[in-house]
Amino acid sequence: MSYGSVHDVVIRGGAVFDGSGAPPIEADVAIDGHVIAAVGRLPDERGRIEVDVRGRAVAPGFINILSWANESLLEDGRSQSNIRQGVTLEVFGEGHSMGPLTPTMREKMLAEQGDIRYDIDWTTLGQYLDVLERRGISTNVASFVGATTTRIHELWYEDRPPTDDELHRMRGLVQAAMAEGALGVGSSLIYAPACFASTAELVELSKEAAVAGGMYISHIRNEGSHMEDALNELLDISRRSGARAEIYHLKSAGRPNWGSFESALSQIEVARASGLHISADMYPYAAGSSGIDAAMPRWVQEGGLKTWIERLRDADTRSRVAVEMRTESEDWENLLLASGGAQHVTLVGFRSDALKPLTGRTLAEVASMRGMTPEETAMDLVIEDESNVQCVYFNQSEDIVRRVAALPWVSLGSDEASVAPEGLFLKSQPHPRAYGTFARFLGKYVRDEQLLPLEDAIRRLTSLPAETLRLDRRGRLAPGSFADVVVFDPTSVQDHASYDSPHRYATGVDHVFVNGAHTVADGEHTGARAGTVVRGPGCRTRSLRHRPPGRA
Repeated sequence: MSYGSVHDVVIRGGAVFDGSGAPPIEADVAIDGHVIAAVGRLPDERGRIEVDVRGRAVAPGFINILSWANESLLEDGRSQSNIRQGVTLEVFGEGHSMGPLTPTMREKMLAEQGDIRYDIDWTTLGQYLDVLERRGISTNVASFVGATTTRIHELWYEDRPPTDDELHRMRGLVQAAMAEGALGVGSSLIYAPACFASTAELVELSKEAAVAGGMYISHIRNEGSHMEDALNELLDISRRSGARAEIYHLKSAGRPNWGSFESALSQIEVARASGLHISADMYPYAAGSSGIDAAMPRWVQEGGLKTWIERLRDADTRSRVAVEMRTESEDWENLLLASGGAQHVTLVGFRSDALKPLTGRTLAEVASMRGMTPEETAMDLVIEDESNVQCVYFNQSEDIVRRVAALPWVSLGSDEASVAPEGLFLKSQPHPRAYGTFARFLGKYVRDEQLLPLEDAIRRLTSLPAETLRLDRRGRLAPGSFADVVVFDPTSVQDHASYDSPHRYATGVDHVFVNGAHTVADGEHTGARAGTVVRGPGCRTRSLRHRPPGRA
């Protein structure tokens, strides 16, 4: 670089955290095109755009390692609730992915859409990601291929092992997705039909991911009374497949299980010390969000939504389901019981306009209104709404949230869509983590409770997930890296979304650059949509892996 160079952008005078975990330096950051050109004191360099950020932290863009924005970005590519927190990359694929699809899968997806309606003009996962990029998105996107999706592709919703031919085709689907740039295989094993998969099946899929440099990431089979068994399964899959492994939203579900969490952590630490590449992610809240299916036995859900609803209309089946919903089981994790009862389960998402007035009420309140038991009410809501009604389950410990927040090998994921307080997004009530995950981590747990230093917190949001996912030139502020940059005020960054009032933006993020494009300026979205598909190390088409951002 010659003396007196002119850059596209110079971010001037901030406390620069490079993402490595090192303390900040007072420096400037120069951007040319979609990459970082220089980091340091640049008194003789000039920018066509100069941004004075004195008194602010400058960091790599944050990586949301568990995002459910796969549909919300089709509705609104701005990704408002995430980008305003500094998120520049959203990663999909917790069990389900947007491809590969059969014609029957496509028809089912179209028939079961909720408030967000969209055509499905793709078949493979890679094609879906390309559709997002062509439509225009403000954040970068990446995805795992869903183990559930590959199972449905070959076995539909049946509770049986795949034949040799079916498993061969499932492995081929993973191979194809990895070649298109998937990051690995993602599973979500408490739900049907994912729970019907054996450990051996998951090992075979994960082997294909490992060969392509990808990993296995999982919502483990049980986060409650059998958590240690579920962790052992994940570790076994990692050992037998050779794939790195990550635990989605590490936590302990259900008050009776909180006391054994330290033992579960010891399992992970021993595995890490033995050389296994094991990591985890979290959301910084003591409640989770899932469908009402997580409160019902899995056998009643075999066959898919329509079959589930048909079964729930049968009196004998309803009686059996109601008993099992009230009874601890060795065979499945019951989030209704883990939450301590229906008074701790809030209904937040319906398809039917007739049921939307119940949004925000607890299952216990609705049951009382109807003069029915909570179990009967839950079954009727599935029938009436023709959906897996979305709920918030209050079943976690704030002390465990703090414990996990301090672990150096844990990154962050919202486990939510990226939404906005406008339009059809207001028809449902998301978990507050949709608006507050990253700001809450930085504000409550880092600044206010001082569980970890800011430089390490930033590492956990940037280079840690980038290295875990083996991403090319993401997660660091260094010359040659893609220019994903966030500027925020560590003294004021704050979440404002609550369970009662979730549609509230976080504050404290001043500027966000995505691939060099100024996407948030002075706290407001500029309309820029420079996001691109970030592809994994197994992508076979070099032109896709290294394509400059913003090109179709």
